Amino acid sequence: MDKTQPHPLFKLATELGPLLVFFFVNAKFNLFAATGAFMVAIVVAMIASYVVTRHIPIMAIVTGVIVLVFGTLTLVLHDETFIKVKPTIIYALFAAILGGGLLFGRSFIAVMFDQMFNLTPQGWRILTLRWALFFAGMAVLNEIVWRTQSTDFWVNFKVFGVTPLTMVFAIAQMPLTKRYHLEPVSLEASEADAGDVRKG
Repeated sequence: MDKTQPHPLFKLATELGPLLVFFFVNAKFNLFAATGAFMVAIVVAMIASYVVTRHIPIMAIVTGVIVLVFGTLTLVLHDETFIKVKPTIIYALFAAILGGGLLFGRSFIAVMFDQMFNLTPQGWRILTLRWALFFAGMAVLNEIVWRTQSTDFWVNFKVFGVTPLTMVFAIAQMPLTKRYHLEPVSLEASEADAGDVRKG
């Protein structure tokens, strides 16, 4: 099924919008108010994505569910540990899915990235391994930051540190995607090949 491709600014807004809401509400009030606002913003972003594209990326769904679960625990138990450990759980889960898939010969990064690229099998394997290691590293980094730094520092890191790190890492993978890019076979070429087979 073809999915409507949203404007890049819309995609950016749905991804960064909830984080900015989290940052500003925390700066104005506290982490618990920010957590509640973050949960609402995540739900709004997913609804907006579905309304515009009739599709919600797998990563957004998984992230949204974990945010709602750990956000609820944070508010109900009034313990900020849950919202702080939430990124660790998400990153570790993604790393486990990608790494586990590779063990069984599957490259789930194609599903997680909503098939943004068209790569050879080797290209998918290398890209999957790199992202699995990146997510594992981010899980460790989040644990170090929230356990050793203040809440405000962790919030700033989550909003203004994680996003740039992820973008830089994603951009660094572009040479790989170009090197292992698989040119799509045109309909005319397919028909010509089929004709050659029939003639043979």
